[in-house]
Amino acid sequence: MSGTLADRLPEDPSGGAVLDAFLAWCAEQELDLYPHQEEAILELFDGSNVVLSTPTGSGKSLVALALHAASLAAGRRSWYTAPVKALVSEKFFALCRDLGPDNVGLITGDATVNPEAPVICATAEILAGMALRHGAEAPVDDVVMDEFHYYGDPGRGVAWQIPLVTLSRARFLLLSATLGPVDRFLTDLRHRTGRRSVEIGAVDRPVPLDFTYRETPLLDSVAELVASGRTPVYVVHFTQAAATEQAQALLSVPVTGAAERKELGRVLAEERFSSPFGKELRRALAQGVGIHHAGMLPRYRLLVERLAQAGLLRVVCGTDTLGVGVNIPIRTVLFARLCKYDGSTTRVLDVREFHQI
Repeated sequence: MSGTLADRLPEDPSGGAVLDAFLAWCAEQELDLYPHQEEAILELFDGSNVVLSTPTGSGKSLVALALHAASLAAGRRSWYTAPVKALVSEKFFALCRDLGPDNVGLITGDATVNPEAPVICATAEILAGMALRHGAEAPVDDVVMDEFHYYGDPGRGVAWQIPLVTLSRARFLLLSATLGPVDRFLTDLRHRTGRRSVEIGAVDRPVPLDFTYRETPLLDSVAELVASGRTPVYVVHFTQAAATEQAQALLSVPVTGAAERKELGRVLAEERFSSPFGKELRRALAQGVGIHHAGMLPRYRLLVERLAQAGLLRVVCGTDTLGVGVNIPIRTVLFARLCKYDGSTTRVLDVREFHQI
């Protein structure tokens, strides 16, 4: 059966019809649910708030899609929020594919698309602003907060805090791979919304991690990883300038084969690279090296993500936006350094920051 998930939703959302339609769609897409996904979806369909704290790659996005579908079928309005525009844009396009473009809108600081849609993708600050303006009467019925660990960020955490304390009518799904104890959130959610509030977690990662510390020069490390087939490699930097400079330095390392370069040339010939940065990016992409950070034009960033997803980029130099769920297929993460400037001082990464990336 063709069409979007929205096409399969029943006109009458009573009983278990919406859940049945969602599970049938998952089966059609050959998606097998993990036990924690099933548990979270059942809780959400029963009206509960859910804190979903599971490892990266464990299917949190599918649980979020289930909530959006349930909300859409019931004539409610749901919001998806994330900390960076790149992730918001990625989810916007994914939800357009799954729910149909007429049902999905986008609101960020520099773009607005279909803002009256029943499903809205936005940066966290956009929802916080609406919550401050309208309080509990804001046109928000269901909220998916991605990267919820930002709640504790000294600079931006307030954007995650405001909706929780003002949107008392809403049902919440809070997502993170690196949350600590959440008892106080659950207690507060129960008190403010009057809903059952539960934590659902999973310990085992779908893909186990191996850790290696080395002191070889970065270019040598990348060359060794490429030669041993441990690609794609994401090289993490903590400034946009450092990521761009490293990508240019890597052009001296043979990272891709002739067939891939030919396909890259074909794809790049169809794109415009008019700015000085665009020309730098094109040179890097032609050699199988990508650049990815929040300061890039959206069309450049989306091009890098598309090429990476097609398996044409062996190496991507970027910032720690990788740690906020940006969907780039990666086999190896290489930290250029283990310290960062946090706005006031240069310090070593803390454990949560390291594991989040």
